[in-house]
Formats: sequence, structure tokens, C-alpha cells
Amino acid sequence: MELSNRQQEIIKIVKANQPISGTKIAEQLHLSRATLRNDFAILTMTGILDARPKVGYFYVGQEVMPLLTDELYQETVGQLMVPPLLIPQTTMIDEAVTQLFMHDVGSLYVTDEQSGLLGVLSRKDLLRATINTTNTQATPVAMIMTRMPNITTTTEDTTVLHAGQRLIAHQVDSLPVVAIDGITVIGKITKSIIMRYFIEAGLHYQS
Repeated sequence: MELSNRQQEIIKIVKANQPISGTKIAEQLHLSRATLRNDFAILTMTGILDARPKVGYFYVGQEVMPLLTDELYQETVGQLMVPPLLIPQTTMIDEAVTQLFMHDVGSLYVTDEQSGLLGVLSRKDLLRATINTTNTQATPVAMIMTRMPNITTTTEDTTVLHAGQRLIAHQVDSLPVVAIDGITVIGKITKSIIMRYFIEAGLHYQS
């Protein structure tokens, strides 16, 4: 994949001013940050730039391999997603913590049969709850979860590039993959899955 002229300009700006925020990069290019969103996503997902919340962009320097073509970015979430860990909203915080570490996952999705996706719990949510909640054995996760509609989701036909863009933009580690009804959780996609996808593609190219 060849970088566009604009992406090459972004790299030059970051090299000269790192760390630098996306807003300041946009100002130097006389464009809006929204216009550059896809460029930022491509440059970070390929490892050329690194983005740190509240700090800005850094130049990492990884070269773009010929293998990273448009076809690679058009892979869909449905091909990479993994089964989600679902729990009912009546689950107590203590039990949710046990489930999270027993299954070694970074997030739990709270659902029910009638309403589908109700909420999301991250490791940070549960850690904060264990510190701030007096009785985690008697407090349901419904009290601490992030609720719909304040949850970013994706669908199985979304491209890897757009899923990665959402993960970065919303500063989350995973996205629930929902069915066409918009509420039934059928999978999840994470930063780790997408990173592994690119790394394995790179190893395959080198071999």
C-alpha cells in the first residue's frame, strides 16, 4: 500500500513536532480533524504512528510492507470476530470479576433475551467498582455498566479499517459485534485481534 501525499505530510509533521495532537496536525494542514480520521487510523494501525490519549501522536517508523494493500484493509469484522462473554444484568459484581479473569477477557457484555445488548463492563469498570462499592457480593452489574445507547458497536460486514478507526476514536479495547437488528450480540472485535491480524499477515509476507 502506497501512502497518499497527505499521509506523508502527516508523518513529516509528527516527526518534526512529536508528540503532537490530531487537532494541531489538522491545523497545520488547514483541514478538519474529521477529514484526517481515516489517515490517522491507517497510520496507527500499520504501526507508522503511535497514538496516546491526551498526549498525541508519535512517529514509530515501521515501514509499510507491499502486502498491506487495500484488500488487507477490506477484510471484514465477521472474518476476525470471536465469541463474546455475555452475562445477565442481575450478575453481582463479584461474580463478574470472577468471570472476567477466569475467561481472561477484557470486557463483558450485559444482555437479556428480550432487549439484547444492555451494557458493557470493562476491566477498569470492575476495578473501580471493587474499590468504590461497599458490598460487591450484593451489587448487580446493572449499577455500574455503561448502558445503551452510550455504547459503540459494529457489524460483521464492517471493514477492519473502520473497526480499528472506531476503537481508536472512542478509546476502547473492544467493540460488540451486533446482528442486523442492532441489539443481538454475535461476537466481538478487539485491538489485540486486529493487531494480530496485521502481524500474522506480515509474517506470512516475510516467509
